[in-house]
Amino acid sequence: MIIVMESNATESELDEILELIEEEGFEAHLSPGVEKTIIGLIGDREGKEQLKERLSAYEQVEKVIPVLEPYKLTGWKFSRQKTVIDLDGVRIGGKEPVVMAGPCSVESKEQILTTARIVNEAGAEVLRGGAFKPRTSPYSFQGLGEKGLELLALAREETGLKVITELMDVEHLEIVNEYTDIIQIGSRNMKNYALLKKVGGLDTPVMLKRGMASTIKDWLLAAEYIMSEGNHQVMLCERGIKTFCEDTRYTMDLSAIPLVQEKSHLPVIADPSHGTGRWELVAPMARAAIAGGADGLLMEVHPRPKEALSDGQQSLKPERFENLMDELHRMNRALAEVENSISSAL
Repeated sequence: MIIVMESNATESELDEILELIEEEGFEAHLSPGVEKTIIGLIGDREGKEQLKERLSAYEQVEKVIPVLEPYKLTGWKFSRQKTVIDLDGVRIGGKEPVVMAGPCSVESKEQILTTARIVNEAGAEVLRGGAFKPRTSPYSFQGLGEKGLELLALAREETGLKVITELMDVEHLEIVNEYTDIIQIGSRNMKNYALLKKVGGLDTPVMLKRGMASTIKDWLLAAEYIMSEGNHQVMLCERGIKTFCEDTRYTMDLSAIPLVQEKSHLPVIADPSHGTGRWELVAPMARAAIAGGADGLLMEVHPRPKEALSDGQQSLKPERFENLMDELHRMNRALAEVENSISSAL
């Protein structure tokens, strides 16, 4: 259920409602707004109808709305405003798309610092890089571990870029959380519910990648696991799904971007590097994702892709990334002008 409080409800009246919900054995999640405060009620136990009647009797409760969708906290009924994750001025979900770029894996000090300087100068705001790498083959490069995290922190200190890196398991939660600004949950872990609950207990923003064979419903319910533990700083990442196509690594589901935004208030990021697996397709799919309304992009950039220890075939060279960033800036301005023209006409 969703409980909409009257705009003039006091803090003590709100506390009274929260105490009642807790007494009845349910869990409450607050979503304070500019005009309204919304309370999401979580729990599958019996007694919801009785609780609804009791809540409706309070003058400070404007209305109680049943939620029929399986995802409650991620849906628009829980929050009437778009979620914006603010990392000291880097606003993910705001008016401007945010670009996160860097190598698939942190390989050396020279490699990550060089890449960080390149993407920073080109206009990216977040540095991506894997320290712990989940690989299909046990013989592939698995990442530098804690040393990789230290190098990411060094690159952040030098450039001012925020850092996003992947968390693979509960074992490394504390150390990854210590070094990163955004925790990435990869496709393979989208249904690792124990891990999702653990990051839900943190106050660090989380990027949840769509499982390679998961539906939109599965994806949003995975986000519910994180949010139900108290962490509402969640963004979603479309990174391609498995289909019968063999010409690309995955099939980039661009329709998922506007579809998820229709269902959810969470920011949606697109990953055209993993979505295609081919560097020559990254730029056109990045442009298409922004045109489709993506709140940001996650892309792989490497100073020497042929020497990359992982995913070199889908990594952009520095000059190609710089050209793409110029194109995206012009595209953003053009889209803003179109939007303003439409708003003026209406």
